[in-house]
Order: sequence, then structure tokens, then C-alpha cells
Amino acid sequence: MLGAAARILWISRQRIPLNKLISSRLTLHRSCINAPNSTGPSRAPRTELYPGATRHCSSSVSPPSWSAVYGARGVRYTNGGHSPRGYTGYIQRSGAPPRTPHTPPGGHRSIHTSGRRYVLLPPHIWIFIKPLQKLMAIILGRSVRRWWKSLPANKRQLFKESVRRNKWRLSLGAGALGFVFILFYFTNLEETPITGRSRLLVFRKEDYNLLTNVEYESLTEEYKEVLLPAEDARYQLVQKLVDRLITCNHDLPEVSRMKWTVHIVDQPDVINAFVLPNGQVFVFTGMLNAVADVDQLIIILGHELAHAILEHTAEKASVSHFLDFLLLISLVMIWAVCPMDSLAILGQWIQSRLREFLFERPYSRTLEAEADKVGLELAAKACADVRASSVFWKQMEVCDTLLGQPRVPEWLSTHPSHENRADHLDRLIPKAIKVRESCHCPDLPSIDPRLVFEMSVKELLKKHENSDRKGISVAAKPLGADDKVAVTAGA
Repeated sequence: MLGAAARILWISRQRIPLNKLISSRLTLHRSCINAPNSTGPSRAPRTELYPGATRHCSSSVSPPSWSAVYGARGVRYTNGGHSPRGYTGYIQRSGAPPRTPHTPPGGHRSIHTSGRRYVLLPPHIWIFIKPLQKLMAIILGRSVRRWWKSLPANKRQLFKESVRRNKWRLSLGAGALGFVFILFYFTNLEETPITGRSRLLVFRKEDYNLLTNVEYESLTEEYKEVLLPAEDARYQLVQKLVDRLITCNHDLPEVSRMKWTVHIVDQPDVINAFVLPNGQVFVFTGMLNAVADVDQLIIILGHELAHAILEHTAEKASVSHFLDFLLLISLVMIWAVCPMDSLAILGQWIQSRLREFLFERPYSRTLEAEADKVGLELAAKACADVRASSVFWKQMEVCDTLLGQPRVPEWLSTHPSHENRADHLDRLIPKAIKVRESCHCPDLPSIDPRLVFEMSVKELLKKHENSDRKGISVAAKPLGADDKVAVTAGA
């Protein structure tokens, strides 16, 4: 421990140019540091080979070959944290056999799923019906308003008296309508796989096959010129990690029964990755440059796979479908009560904004947090260093700070803020470490990447402040094979 502490102290005191970071865990995207003249090949996430270090999730099968990121001596820093030699060795295939279902400590995990329900109409039909619903509600409300204005004063009075006499019948009718909505809601509830959260699910991801195929064809047509071939090292790396996630989580039916296909889009300026409901994985090379190592990358992939496993696309569409019907009544009332069309349009706009900011965006943030939780568990079963999960979002926070980008309040976003996301993952890490240990994974390195990151970012911000104070614009260049940070941290 004293040796490790001494080396950490020595690392924190090194004088390293702004374009290099002490920690191999912190490799900011090149856009984070002003580099308009940056040239050079795209960098791959750092990985280092340590002979004899294998990872497996079940003792009942022979462990698949897994190029370990860490060894008995801890983290090794070579070529600025990006070793082409280690990278080439990492992407070599191993033909890992499917593992047996993993039983966590305390018993078998029970995953409850409801039987498949067939909706009255498929989602692609509702896409065309939804605008017609709103149009019919607007026409109905406007017709009621014009009818009321055309009534003589005496007939208006008679109508009001009739309403007062039949208020109990009207209340009973409104209650019956509300009961129908409540019955529809509770008869379409089911538990979310893995997390057990109760949710409304009218559609299933199978119902989205047509829309998903259309979206997939559109994406492949859009990116056909920049899709990397299967022979590319970056493609093979992502394919290797996806295979690892699938193999180590094969006990989950949602994982084993889906066909996963990898696509790498060569757009270095786009830091993004997503998975379509049918298992089509899209990763942009900007994401490969933004992550610091394979641990961060496999955690990001686990998060995106979790969205597909949990059927979040179908869930969001189901909730939106339910809200559309529920708000049709208020939409009719808005157009019936407002004396002018301009006021009705304003009222409809206010209604849509309230729906968006009070429900849809918070709901989307909830799903993102759930995907973070499940994705971290998937990565833990794949023997990743789960402590790197929060480091990635802290890196993104530093990136935004260096670029001077304004911080958008979380309530305006569909995703949690980087800071809150990192805090949430930090709270989940202890449980994820226990899951990792139950999979008989190698021990974690003695040096916590979160600690190394904190020291690195302090050095980075200090140099950035000094550059601003001197009025010097520091340009960064991509780290290459000749860039070395010769540091060896031992346990």
C-alpha cells in the first residue's frame, strides 16, 4: 500500500503537456481541447495484455480467453495509455463457448415477464391515427364553442339548468370513463425484466419490427459511406466486447434470444452509441475516442444493450399512447372553453409543454437511470472494472467545462446530468462489485480509477488555467506510438 501511495503521489507531481493525461483512464475527446489543426489516425481505447489473466463468469465451464486489462502488478501505462501492440492482441478472437446460467449469491434470480399481448392496432398504424385524433378533438371542441355562442340567452339558461338536474348522471358517466382508463392501465401492467419495476406496456418490441426495419434501412443508407468494414480493428474490438457481454449474460432470455449485430460509424466528432430494438448496435468512432479504456467502452455498450433488453422503446410508446387518449378530453375542453382560436392554440401549446417537462422528460431520465443500473450489472458479469463507469461521465463533465459549454438544467433534458449520472453510478458500484465477484472474475486493480482521475483532472485544470492566464492557446495533437508516459504503478 505504501508503494502504491508513493507512486500515486509521484504521478500527481509529473509535468505533462496539456494534450497528455497522467491517467490512462482519462482520454478526453480531442474536441475537448482546442485543436483545429489536429491530424492523425483515430485512437483505439487503451488495453494491455497480461499473460495468464483470464476472466470467466461460471466455474462450471472452461473460462473463455479474455485479454485482461489489468494484471497482478496493477495498471501499466504505455504509449500515452494507448498501446497499438496491446490493442492488436486484444482483438484476437477466442471462440468463447456460451456459459451456463449464472446463479447469484442467495439463490436463482427470478425474472417475471407477462405473456405476450396482441394490440388492437400495430404502432405504425397509430402513428397516422394520433394526428387524426388531435384533429378530431380540435374540431369537436371548436364546434362546441361555436354551438354555444349561437345559442340564445334563454336556451343557454335552460341548458345550464338541465346540467344541474342531471349532474349525478354526468358524474357517473365521467366516473365510468375514468374507470375504463384505470382498468386499461392496470390490465396492461407488467414487471420489467431484471429490475422488477412495474410499468405500462401496451406494445411489445415485436410490434415494432416494421418501424425498426424502416429505421435500420434509413440509418444504413445514411451512413453507408462511413461504415467501417469487419476487418477494421475498431470494429473487431466492439464486436469482441459485445460478444463478451452476450456470452456472460446468456442466462437472461432477453439477451440469448436476440440477434445482435455491430455497426461502426466512422464519425470522430460524434460521441454517441445506440441499439435499435431488434439488436442492431451502432457505435460512432467519436465514442471510441472519448472512452479511456475497454472498461468504459464495455459499460457504455452494456447501457445501450440494456435499453433493448428492457424494451424501453416500446415502453415509452405505450405510455405516450395512453397519455394521448387521456389528454384528448382536456384538448376538447381547451378548444371549447377558449373564446378565440388564438387562445386555444396557446392553451394547446401550454398543455404540450407541461406534458413534456412534467412527465415525458422525467420519465425518460428514469429509463436512462434504469439502463445505467442494468448496463452496469451486465458489464460486471462480463468482468469489467465497474469503477470506471462513473469516471466516464466525470470525463464528459470536464470536457464540457474546458469547452465552456453552458450547462443545461437537468429538468430540460431527456438524460440525467453528467454529475448526477456519475453520483448515481458511484452508489451502484458496490453492488456491481459483488456481482462481479460472484462471477469468479479476477481481482480488481489496487488503484481505484476514480482516484487516479481526480488527480489527473486537477493537473489538467491547473495547466488549463495557467494557459488562459498567459494568453497562450495550447493545441493538442492525437497521441501516437511515439508518445510515451513511462509510468508503472505497482501494488
